[in-house]
Amino acid sequence: MNDPQQPPGAPPSAPKPAASRTPVLVAVVATVAVLLLGLGAWFMFGGKKEETAAAPATPPAQPVAAAPSTTEAPETPSVPLPPLGQSDARVRELVGPLSSAPELRKWLDSTEDLVRRFATSVSNIAEGESPRAALSFMAPPGAFQVVERDGRTVISPESFARYDVVARVLTSLDTQASARAYKVLRPLINEAYKEISRPGQGFDQTLARAIQKMLDTPVPEGELAVEDTPGVNYVYAAPELEQLSAAQKHLLRMGPANARAVQTKLRELQGALALPSASR
Repeated sequence: MNDPQQPPGAPPSAPKPAASRTPVLVAVVATVAVLLLGLGAWFMFGGKKEETAAAPATPPAQPVAAAPSTTEAPETPSVPLPPLGQSDARVRELVGPLSSAPELRKWLDSTEDLVRRFATSVSNIAEGESPRAALSFMAPPGAFQVVERDGRTVISPESFARYDVVARVLTSLDTQASARAYKVLRPLINEAYKEISRPGQGFDQTLARAIQKMLDTPVPEGELAVEDTPGVNYVYAAPELEQLSAAQKHLLRMGPANARAVQTKLRELQGALALPSASR
């Protein structure tokens, strides 16, 4: 049995207590920013067992103003793009201004090969897998924690709070500007996707499936109960949650409030990008 955040086949967790270091996110997003932040961060997980006593609560993140948004996303004219292997500077130039949150620039500057990481993350999520290997630079602070309440073991609010910054930055992204950035970078993204995809697969369709998987994830009200299994792992107590894909279970790890905020942003992006049907 696996814990709610560790996909099948992952290496066994270290003995407790241990800090959560490996990331995922989903999710699923409609622009390089959204996926590198959103998907990446939603899915950061580790899920190693901790003592049930709660750690000090993480201070709530302050709201971040989004860049001014327009009412529609005009067609972006064709512009010269650098070679895929030399595109990080262009990605940072386009994605950095999408939010005033300083964390966005920090994350973009802390890693390389951004377009390939984006393409790989979307592909992973579309297949229900964790994109942690491509997004290892986004691990949240602190450790996975549980508390005992009324005879049940539930994920601690402090554990959810580790994802507050990620949710805040993601939801502050300018939706229309993000869609325009995606359209500018689409040729590079398609090139990166061809390196890992099966013949005949298109990236827009894969992105549509990834977003839809995140939107189809049920987000329960209230606390998320887990069950202690032999060793160092937890599983979701509700069978309908435990049977979700690894990517969907990682979205739940952000906590109900953060997960719903991310889903709201994804719906906005889904409409702004005018992607093909996820069922095709």
